[in-house]
Amino acid sequence: MKIRVTLLLVLVLLLTSCGGRKTSSEAPPEPPPDPPAAEPEAPVEPEVPAGTNPLTGEPMEPEEANRRPVAVMLNNLKAALPQLGVGQADIIYEIPAEGQITRMLAVFQTLEGVGNLGSIRSTRPCYLEAALAHDALLVHAGGSPEAYRNISAWGVDNMDGVRGSSDAEIFWRDKERRRTAGYEHSMLTSGENIRAYLDQGHFRTEYAEGYAVPQTFAEAGAPVDGGTAAEHVKLYFTRYKTGTFDYDPGTGRYMVGQYGKEYVDGSTGAQVGVANVLVLETEIHVIPGDTEGRLSVKMTGGGSGTFFCGGKSLPIRWSRENRNSPFAYTTEDGTPLALGQGKSYICVMDPRTSRLEWS
Repeated sequence: MKIRVTLLLVLVLLLTSCGGRKTSSEAPPEPPPDPPAAEPEAPVEPEVPAGTNPLTGEPMEPEEANRRPVAVMLNNLKAALPQLGVGQADIIYEIPAEGQITRMLAVFQTLEGVGNLGSIRSTRPCYLEAALAHDALLVHAGGSPEAYRNISAWGVDNMDGVRGSSDAEIFWRDKERRRTAGYEHSMLTSGENIRAYLDQGHFRTEYAEGYAVPQTFAEAGAPVDGGTAAEHVKLYFTRYKTGTFDYDPGTGRYMVGQYGKEYVDGSTGAQVGVANVLVLETEIHVIPGDTEGRLSVKMTGGGSGTFFCGGKSLPIRWSRENRNSPFAYTTEDGTPLALGQGKSYICVMDPRTSRLEWS
């Protein structure tokens, strides 16, 4: 009897123990919810300067946009190449000087970050007029007799590496160029030197009151509506000098060449590229009695021309009231011409002695 009672108690305990155990079919507790995803940060928009470069139509700091430009006379003989600093110029003028040669006038709205410039050469009246068109300060090394007379008569603010008191302050002779290219091709200056000299108060450094630039720029894309295809441009200035401009659709620029090679900035080794090429037709003739064959170039009044931008060409008209007026450009029907935003290359030629081709 005791054994039965004992067995009965053991059986009750076993049943009680099994009934209290949880089965594996019960669901596990829900995991805590994931924290909310962080909101992605909005991209920081680059700060756009509030001013506009009057020479290119591109944004720039207002204090730089109000400065007077600086126009630098550059040697363009083969022996003097490569030129320094041309890749940073906002406008390059190329005009025949004498004989078969051309020279450049490189115009800078700002010299901030511009390194060495050169080689610097003498000026002529047509380059004076191009500088005056922009109310620019002229940097040169000497000049023709007529140019010196005009500098005085026309009141051209200039820094002269030959006769000027600024010689010791902003110019120097580069030893390597002097050795390899010759003394006449060795004069250099720099953006830093010019700015330091101007900061001393020698000249007015802001645009003259009332000076206004009539040029407008297209904000996006090439402004040429219609026109003809012009991806390869050749200007035969003379038997000595041919300029080429080949359109690069990847950059939207014309890549400049001369003397059968790329036109490069000697400071960077990069080929010069521009958004706009303007070829202005005018009258050019040898000055009577000039023993050096120097040229007289008509830079006022007006004439025909051709505008290249975005791989297309367009016939245009240019006009200028007087030597202190800016150049104005229109289409043939008189509509003001908008340039593409960016740098410009302006060629002045006489169609009687030079030839322009494009395809």
